[in-house]
Amino acid sequence: MTDTIEPLRAKATPPGLDDSVMSPRLVAENSRGLYANNMGKRFKKRPVLRGVSLSIQRGEVVGLLGPNGAGKTTCFYIITGLILPDYGTVVLDGNDITDLPMYRRARLGIGYLPQEASIFRGLTVENNIRAVLEVVEESHSRREAVLESLLGEFSITHLRRTPALALSGGERRRVEIARALASDPNFILLDEPFAGIDPIAVGDFRDLVAHLKDRDIGVLITDHNVRDTLDVVDRAYIIHDGMMLMEGAPEDIINNEDVRRVYL
Repeated sequence: MTDTIEPLRAKATPPGLDDSVMSPRLVAENSRGLYANNMGKRFKKRPVLRGVSLSIQRGEVVGLLGPNGAGKTTCFYIITGLILPDYGTVVLDGNDITDLPMYRRARLGIGYLPQEASIFRGLTVENNIRAVLEVVEESHSRREAVLESLLGEFSITHLRRTPALALSGGERRRVEIARALASDPNFILLDEPFAGIDPIAVGDFRDLVAHLKDRDIGVLITDHNVRDTLDVVDRAYIIHDGMMLMEGAPEDIINNEDVRRVYL
């Protein structure tokens, strides 16, 4: 069954919100890309996000950085559909997907790789990838062809019959990304991708991110490792106290006095 999505619509700003914290960047109805517009969220009456907007295009690597408690994870959860915003919209290629559940967003091309290990530890590498292919591809021959292609593309063919629990941190990341690509996403959100991998694997992961970009996939990364994240992104957003502090190229962010004061 083909998923349908509603035309773009706006969600009202809740009463009492100061318009000065609202981001002015709104997406046009015919805009391509993934947009989060003026997102707001409260937990137990505490504002966690206050009018945050960001965007990602295909073939672009974007960072979302900020201190602990700034709202980065909440942004990710709203974009992927794990939680709903109190106000604001999530828009994919000009269509409002704010109210769609996570599985429908995945069908529309939004992938998510959480910080925690997401592979099935009791399955082999190849069966981890098959588990996704069996959901998205009806043809057995096509599933096997895509499986072989992904194993080769990520240099994990030699690990195909290895149980996932026996993988190193870097190997696990390769398998997780290969499995994420089995659903043929246009965008992937990577939550703390540098966590739990050794320094050698960090360089390997940089190559994986560059490979995703070459595949014309839009990548959004959040990580506590500022240096490694800024090394791989085209641009980044800095979020502080639930509001967007700055957007810019890595060198501009590093040299910004406000960013250095509250974050770097």
